[in-house]
Amino acid sequence: MMASAELRGELLCSICLSVYTDPVNLSCGHNFCRECITLVLDTQRGSGAYSCPDCRATTRNRPPLQKNIALSNITRRLQSTPPTQGLFEVPCSYCVNAPAPAVKSCVLCEASLCEDHLKVHSKAEEHVLCEPTTNLESRKCSIHKKILEYYCIEDSTCICVTCCLVGEHKGHQVETLADFSKKKKQKEKLNDLIEKLNSKCKETEEEIKNHQEHVRQVTDQATDATERLNLLFSDVKKQVEVLQKNALRSVSWHLHIASFSANELINRMEIKRNQLAFKINYLEKLCNMSGPLPVLKVPDGEDNHTGFRDPEVVEIHNVGDLDVQSIFENTQSKIHDTIKNINVWIFKEDPTDLLLDMNTNATNVRVSEDQRTLSFSEMVQDVPDTPQRFKQYQVLSTKSFTSGRHYWEMETSGSGVWRIGVCYPSMDRKGTNFYIGDNNKSWSLSKLIHLAVVHDHHVDKLRMHIQSNKYGIYLDYDGGQLSFYELGDTIKHLHTFTTTFTEPLHPAFHVSNWCSHLLNRSNSDVWIRIINNRGKIECGALTRNLAKERPSPLEKKDSHVPNNECCVA
Repeated sequence: MMASAELRGELLCSICLSVYTDPVNLSCGHNFCRECITLVLDTQRGSGAYSCPDCRATTRNRPPLQKNIALSNITRRLQSTPPTQGLFEVPCSYCVNAPAPAVKSCVLCEASLCEDHLKVHSKAEEHVLCEPTTNLESRKCSIHKKILEYYCIEDSTCICVTCCLVGEHKGHQVETLADFSKKKKQKEKLNDLIEKLNSKCKETEEEIKNHQEHVRQVTDQATDATERLNLLFSDVKKQVEVLQKNALRSVSWHLHIASFSANELINRMEIKRNQLAFKINYLEKLCNMSGPLPVLKVPDGEDNHTGFRDPEVVEIHNVGDLDVQSIFENTQSKIHDTIKNINVWIFKEDPTDLLLDMNTNATNVRVSEDQRTLSFSEMVQDVPDTPQRFKQYQVLSTKSFTSGRHYWEMETSGSGVWRIGVCYPSMDRKGTNFYIGDNNKSWSLSKLIHLAVVHDHHVDKLRMHIQSNKYGIYLDYDGGQLSFYELGDTIKHLHTFTTTFTEPLHPAFHVSNWCSHLLNRSNSDVWIRIINNRGKIECGALTRNLAKERPSPLEKKDSHVPNNECCVA
């Protein structure tokens, strides 16, 4: 028991006189609490030398602090062990028959006291109590053997009263150990508080930066939205003006046709009316003549008693009312198309970032390293044959959509055969109907010679002139709409599928060159490139020349419409 108590005394820091906390040692070998020796070394800064509080060994540079791992483990176990079961219990110096564990030690008396003996112990100031220890010599001056009561600020060491008055520390700045301990604890608290406040300050600065960045992003979004909306409404105004002009021209044309027919008929009927009036006048004069001779001169059976030819028979035709219903239906249809395009660009998100799934591309489809371009390859690709991989010509994107609105754009080669669209992941990939559009689980825009839309083997040819190789696809999953657009100088709506989607939808792509063989053309450079970063949408591209989309009644009736009959891939 005594040996254990003496061992506990070796675990006390000579600065704070308590069991080591995070013990470190100097190059001279003496151990201290990290906080205690750090504070001592801080007070020695600027003095030109650093010294050990125990042996006074000095160094010019601030000594490094090496953690004493073994001592740290011992003190950790000591602090975690209950006092009644501790390995290093200090016995009471006054309990002879059955020593009780001491709760305090008196430095002046050089004795340890249990609970009972502590009650009768002197309460005089010179009796300094500390934690139980058998190494009370460390609490006394090694020179004068008196209690260490003061702390020398200049030498950073504990001293007794004699050292302070007549010893080597005479005239130095000193403080009582109690005051120094209070200041130390107060400084530690302040340092902790400063550290916490600094941490909160940094967090607050980060939050401020985050909010400032958010405000900047929102401002940029608002500026971008304002520009886009101004362009959009400018376009809407132009389109409405064109629609208004065409509708008024149509009304004017119908009025001209109706008025011309009616006026021509009125003129002809007025001529007939005048002829009949002349005949009536002649017959009345004939009836008023005296004697039968003039009447008898008129041949029997003659209907024309005037001697003139009967007026031309004028057929009465209904010239018809103004076809207001047709005009309104035509205008309404154009307005509907305009609003449909506007809705797409107002409600769509930024272009979806798509990547091609290299686990699905067919052996004759080559995918670029950035997974954004697919091209037809006459050389078979060395890829594993898995159930997910297409038999020929096709590849899917890595993304699928189960809700919301989505938009993506592509650029295609000017030749060859391609299809772009969407499909369910359950679509057959090895059978006979695995091309997108050739089954009820996929929808596509197809190009062989001309364009067509395909779904479940049903082909709708698009009889329109295409000027661009760029296309956009807009998917409203919840609304059940899939729309295709040509992205040229103007944005042209090509077709919209309307249905109810029941599975996730993958963007799908198809490339081949078999049309080139059919047409005796040697061209295997067939590709599709996904455009993900188109940037800000120019709403001005929505402006379409509606006057040219459908000829007005004032234009020639035989306006040439190109015949886009074609075979479809």
